[in-house]
Amino acid sequence: MAGTPKLKVEPEIRPTRIETFLSPFQEFAQNSAAGGILLIFFTIIALVWANSPWADAYVSLFSTVVTVGAGEAVIAKPLILWINDGLMAIFFFVVGLEIKREVLVGELSNARSAALPIAAAIGGLAIPGIIYAALNMGGDGLSGWAIPAATDIAFALGVLALLGSRVPVSLKVFLTAVAIVDDIGAVLIIALFYTASVSAQALFIGGIFFVALIVANRLGIRSILVYSLLSIGLWVAFLKSGVHATIAGILAAMTIPTKTRMNTGEFGRRVRALIDEFRKGEKDEESIITPYQRGALQAIEDACNLVDSPAHRLEHGLHTWVVFAIMPIFALANAGVALGGDMMAALTSPVTLGIVLGLVIGKQIGITGMSWLATKLGVADLPADVSWKQIYGVSWLAGIGFTMSLFITPLAFDDPTLQTEAKVGILIASIIAGTVGYVLLRRGSSPEVVVGEE
Repeated sequence: MAGTPKLKVEPEIRPTRIETFLSPFQEFAQNSAAGGILLIFFTIIALVWANSPWADAYVSLFSTVVTVGAGEAVIAKPLILWINDGLMAIFFFVVGLEIKREVLVGELSNARSAALPIAAAIGGLAIPGIIYAALNMGGDGLSGWAIPAATDIAFALGVLALLGSRVPVSLKVFLTAVAIVDDIGAVLIIALFYTASVSAQALFIGGIFFVALIVANRLGIRSILVYSLLSIGLWVAFLKSGVHATIAGILAAMTIPTKTRMNTGEFGRRVRALIDEFRKGEKDEESIITPYQRGALQAIEDACNLVDSPAHRLEHGLHTWVVFAIMPIFALANAGVALGGDMMAALTSPVTLGIVLGLVIGKQIGITGMSWLATKLGVADLPADVSWKQIYGVSWLAGIGFTMSLFITPLAFDDPTLQTEAKVGILIASIIAGTVGYVLLRRGSSPEVVVGEE
């Protein structure tokens, strides 16, 4: 998931002791590979915990029923479902904001630019699913065909970030666009194929909340509180409807305003004028601002809100929470696979093999093959600074299914044995795909030469 670029501005004031202490952690958080590193760390914790003498505590913790509400208006679910249905709805909400941004102003806003990642993503969704289905046709595991179709954008971009200037920015943009289209496909798959039964009444109520969100947008309401309350209502309705609650996150994101109320030129003029007003109120004690200056600061803050959109503020504000809290918690709750028992049977099961071959072989065939076909048909162009070796390397990184694959697993299977086999396949495939992709891209790329550097 992409965050907001950080401006490198030298501080003009001496940092406090706590700022000095927190500086290394802040630098880590700003590293684009940090999210992937944290996911790996919590995955290891989950695996060690689930195979330790305290394994029962692991199972017991995430099976604990948590009840929210009062009277008859209560929701009681095991902790793992609060994570998968609740916290992951926020994850999908941020994904929805990213999708909307890409469609409106990003790589997917231009048909010619969007053609290559769309073609690649379609191939990357279809071929793994076909390989998996071929190995599980007629078996109990057929319903898991969508598990190897997913790509973990945080992990894939994290591995790519480790290569730094060895890979061009356009390759990172390509992978991001492929992952965004892949996410759209995954959401549609969840909505269409993993919805068992639907409550028409709850879905109708959800529709009312969704219409209310659209009306709020059309009326020009920009209060994040209003959209938050309506989105929570939409989520509860979908939770009760039978349609997976995370779909509510995507739908809510589509209604958040993306336009600004003030253009950048007017913003610059207004802020410069307000800064002049702020200086007029300066006193001798410069460390204490006057009421006049406080009014100027409030006006500057109001201008900042007008030049920024609610969608951007929410995406920027939630990004850190998703990357450094929600996804690690999800990994901790879902990656704990007990490796005891007959592991050889798990490794050779059609489910495990289907996922491994789908993610490792299917992704590279689908993404590279469809990208090549799109360019040969003349509907898309390969970026000038990107080689086919790099596209092939990225197709391996797309085989890191992790978060999305783990998310789909319990939707596809009720049988704990099949879930374990799927998780083993996901972990094996993600390790292979990430390692090979990194090696291929490192060998096939050279550091960019920056003008003025020797």
